[in-house]
Amino acid sequence: MRPSCIVQDWELTQEFPNYHTFKQFSPAEKMRIIEKEAIDNGMEKPKGYNVSFHYNPEVEYHHFGTSHPMKPWRLTLTKQLILSYGLHYTMDLHEPLAATYEELAVFHDREYLDFLKKITPENVQHDDEFYLQAGFGGDSNDCPVFDGLWNYVSLYGGASLHAARNLINHQSDIAINWSGGLHHAKKKAASGFCYINDIVLAIHQLLTVHQRVLYIDIDVHHGDGVEQAFESFDRVFTLSYHKYGSDRWGPFFPGTGNIDDTGPKDPSKRGKGHCLNIPLDDGIDDEQYKWLFSTITRRVIDTYNPNAIVLQCGADSLGGDRLGRFNLNIEAHGSCVEFIKTFGKPLLLVGGGGYTPRNVARTWCHETAVAVGATLHNDLPSHLPYIQAFQGEENGGGILYPALHNTKRHDNLNTVPKLNRLVQQAFDNLKLIEHAPSVTTNTAGLTEEAICRAREEVEQELREEREARGKEEVSRRRKERNIGGRGEYRFKG
Repeated sequence: MRPSCIVQDWELTQEFPNYHTFKQFSPAEKMRIIEKEAIDNGMEKPKGYNVSFHYNPEVEYHHFGTSHPMKPWRLTLTKQLILSYGLHYTMDLHEPLAATYEELAVFHDREYLDFLKKITPENVQHDDEFYLQAGFGGDSNDCPVFDGLWNYVSLYGGASLHAARNLINHQSDIAINWSGGLHHAKKKAASGFCYINDIVLAIHQLLTVHQRVLYIDIDVHHGDGVEQAFESFDRVFTLSYHKYGSDRWGPFFPGTGNIDDTGPKDPSKRGKGHCLNIPLDDGIDDEQYKWLFSTITRRVIDTYNPNAIVLQCGADSLGGDRLGRFNLNIEAHGSCVEFIKTFGKPLLLVGGGGYTPRNVARTWCHETAVAVGATLHNDLPSHLPYIQAFQGEENGGGILYPALHNTKRHDNLNTVPKLNRLVQQAFDNLKLIEHAPSVTTNTAGLTEEAICRAREEVEQELREEREARGKEEVSRRRKERNIGGRGEYRFKG
């Protein structure tokens, strides 16, 4: 069945419990069934902290086009899973208003916003210079113009802003907006299915109260828009785990985010060293990813000591994703949320990529449960709307935690030595902020000149360390081959 049919009510044939029967009930009867589901599974608000859910259902009703991989109705599936398990009883629920023009203009260029506000499929001029400069058109047409575009971007932007306000007002300890996480959008251009960068807007909101914010991105694509927005800030540190490299199709989008990219090259800019990129090859698996994430992220948090954290949970890093190249399962992806939660910092969770909608919904439902400390049973609730979207072997067999790479598994190109080298270089990069404190944590009265000089000295130290390690590696390899000790070959035998 075509994916577009998922938005219809399913005509099921089994006797109740099933959704066909469930939808005939009165609202009061439906409520009783869902309440029983919640009670049977111990759904209650977490003790000691508060979780809020920020979501305007109007965001679901927008459509990028039948052939476009971005499907906002993946949010419909996510919402229905959350409701069917009774997770809404564990959180404070908010229906945010759309962001205003002025709220979006805190980051975005006003000429660009004016363009977004007026553009429609009827008045679009494909040869207009500004249309192309603003990231529309081109061969891929990644960011199409569709009906209700301004409403769509205002809704998901408003939800992230509302969630951030809940955190700074101490109404929430964890705030969730699965409709957000559109990390590629630039100040004056759309990019990679993203038109408004709700993450940047939310971080600006957090910075009104918090001195330092850590942004972490586990989307399969590099979080380039957020990194670029804060490249001159030392009050924001960006950490992105993503696929990087080229293959027969060319560079993997957006083609940025190598391990050597640590922010602006000019040491006089405060954002120098406040960016860490973890480029990964195809096929990374659960255990490798969990180890890598916990090892590097812990060091970043210990070094930078953020006051608040934003975690972008792009689900295209799952196995079997239409555009992704990793082999992650739902619980491994969710372990990132679980790990960050242990630090007890104000935490904003946002969505992002994800192009196999049934698995996006499974993952964000699971991560909602992680946020509130709930455990979900594997068999999907029988009163779940659109349950057939999750049934059948090719759709995950009607359970919450199927093996996601059963239909498409990528060869794992991430070797242990390669990952170890990646961790070592990540730790080296972090020395840039260990030895050059930002002005926000500078209690010694250091001048900007002194800070920049410290950064230059640390960079020189790092270069020398890498050169020394490189010489040691050459020497070790020569010894392994029995070459070089006295300028002669030795044969084993």
